[in-house]
Amino acid sequence: MNATSPPMFDTPSPPVHEASRFIVFVRLALVLAVITGLEIILVNLPFVTWFLYGALVALSLVKFLCVIFVFMHLRWDKVFCTLLFLIGLVLALGTVAALLALFQSEASVPLTTPAIPPPAVAPPSATPSPAPPSAPPAAPPAAAPAAGLEPMSSNR
Repeated sequence: MNATSPPMFDTPSPPVHEASRFIVFVRLALVLAVITGLEIILVNLPFVTWFLYGALVALSLVKFLCVIFVFMHLRWDKVFCTLLFLIGLVLALGTVAALLALFQSEASVPLTTPAIPPPAVAPPSATPSPAPPSAPPAAPPAAAPAAGLEPMSSNR
């Protein structure tokens, strides 16, 4: 064999270093913990509401993207799989936005509110009436069998 001919057998590529992936996972977990701590600090500080909500949504979006790309292995998958995931995500977000817009619109408010009169209250009397003696409730009368039907006997 000469030096320019390709080798007869493919030489195995070096194995994927699982330790390096483990380090990526640990580093990402630490970054996520720092972002969560930042979110907790933001909630407890006196910021304007719109800024607070915007910052929390942005930080949550960063955490979400980190998790789906690393822990769900989209970083190492084919681009097609990532696009399929993102298309589903966009459809879900569009559905949520449409439902929020629908139920916050004027169409969801009832046209009229029925006026319910207040219950009539009897005026208090000057002398209290004696309480009636408590008697046990009367038992309901036994129902008569329908015409042509006889009651079933337990001795069959």
